[in-house]
Amino acid sequence: MKKFLACTLVLVGVLFSVHATVSAEDWPKNKGNLRYTITVTKFDNQAGWSGRWDIGDGFGEIMTNALNESGWFIVLGEKDMRQAAMEEQDFAASGRVAGGKKAPKMGRMTAAQLLVKGAITHVQDSTTGGGGGLHFKGIKIGGSSDAAEINMTMYLVNSETGQVGASTKVIGRSGRKALGLGYYGDKLKGLTGDMEGFRNDNVGKACEDAVGQAVKYLIEQVQGMPWEGTVILAKAGKIAINRGSREGVQVGNKFDVGHAEQVVDEDTGEVLDEEMTQIGTIQVTEVKEKMAYCKVVTGNSAQIEKGMTVHPAK
Repeated sequence: MKKFLACTLVLVGVLFSVHATVSAEDWPKNKGNLRYTITVTKFDNQAGWSGRWDIGDGFGEIMTNALNESGWFIVLGEKDMRQAAMEEQDFAASGRVAGGKKAPKMGRMTAAQLLVKGAITHVQDSTTGGGGGLHFKGIKIGGSSDAAEINMTMYLVNSETGQVGASTKVIGRSGRKALGLGYYGDKLKGLTGDMEGFRNDNVGKACEDAVGQAVKYLIEQVQGMPWEGTVILAKAGKIAINRGSREGVQVGNKFDVGHAEQVVDEDTGEVLDEEMTQIGTIQVTEVKEKMAYCKVVTGNSAQIEKGMTVHPAK
């Protein structure tokens, strides 16, 4: 997807406010939409809230879990996990470990097309004036009738240009319907979403509510984004593209194929648009994880060449 960023959202610079209660049941179901790679960075704790777990790291971990569960994205590990993967690749290439087909190799990490970043701007862990409440590893601290609220600003960033494609403000409240997903990670320090701890932590429940709203917002944004792939094989009538089941490609999908030309702003060097001269239309006949084989349904197969661009058929 070379020029996905050039055509990113028309919502640049627009700030939305989201206040509705959202759970996983409210997320739109993916009925064959093609998927984008996405990664979540740490959310800055601008609120200065401190507790038994780091709210910035923890929020990012909950968001990563939720995006993966949504079925709309190819979710990549957070920055620290990707850094650890690169260190393992460096170690494998050092010659100090056994080689073989299963050793991690360089040059194969998946790049993120979308970046999610944000900030926790306000945390109020007592909205009723009560004594608060926290369950941590089964130990209850404080009262049980209190509530919490979290304010969060989130940005969807285009990884090629670094531009903000969309942004939103979310208010999460602990008294709302639970997200309905299980969470567990070392950054949550023992708090879980599918067990006792997390659901009984008021700030945790407010984070869960905010994540539910945020993921719904991200799903709405990607439904209007352009999607493209590339012909990687065009030989003896056999056509293959570099998108597969991982990206949501299914047997029967049709794609327009042709030569793509970028429209570039000569003053800034930015890609403003992409024009494609269509050669034909292909249809998927076999899907693998990272690629798909296709047949030509319109046009001359002899004119389709390796390196051409494919878009979902209009």
